[in-house]
Amino acid sequence: MAGAATVEKALDVLFYLHDVGGALRLSEIGRALDLPKSSCHRLLSSLVDREVVDRDEVGRYRPGLALLSLGIGAQRREPVVSAARHALEAEADRFAETVFLVGLRHGRLRVLDKVEGPGFLRAAPGIGDVVPSDVTAAGKLYAVFGASLEQDSLPAAEASDIARQGYALNRDAWIEGLSVLGVPIWQSSGHGRRDLVAVLALAAASPHFERLGETEVAESLLGAAVRVTGRLAGTGSARRGAPETGR
Repeated sequence: MAGAATVEKALDVLFYLHDVGGALRLSEIGRALDLPKSSCHRLLSSLVDREVVDRDEVGRYRPGLALLSLGIGAQRREPVVSAARHALEAEADRFAETVFLVGLRHGRLRVLDKVEGPGFLRAAPGIGDVVPSDVTAAGKLYAVFGASLEQDSLPAAEASDIARQGYALNRDAWIEGLSVLGVPIWQSSGHGRRDLVAVLALAAASPHFERLGETEVAESLLGAAVRVTGRLAGTGSARRGAPETGR
């Protein structure tokens, strides 16, 4: 139990340093996490030794670069990330906008990958960030097709449209001036069933999105998602048809 508690405290330190976004002194970290100075020092010393925390020349602590190696390693081991990378690059290049891959992990929607187009806009969030489920295209798709997010907050008419069209649209609901269109990526779970494993989404400034055209963006992303589904299945292609929820 003591070992487990130490691991939890070390993780608390790492996540706190990440959330703060700047370098902090030992006393500041201990105060924020209600850790005795001696315990906090031991934790930080161990984390510095493993290079997941760095200590600067004036004794302040910040996340270490070893975390980057761990994070990249975890991302590369996500099958859907490998399968979707080419699609993200192609769609970002085609529309000159940012394209995201979002997946449900431990009950939260996280950005699994991201490719920025050559356009001026650089849309947040970043890889690994959590996005809200109630005001995003990805959240709407998981509410309609997934099994882990509630659909109660989604109007019945909108849920019906999403189920019929096979994609979801968010206009200025999360970030003012930003429109996002998302499509589902499916993976076979056997016996003719498919599970929603990720969402492929394009984000653009709302005026530019209008110029691109909802139909053109939707058709292009839906086609890309079919190809990703095929790669996940190891076939390189997949028959396009009506979405299956896997429920």
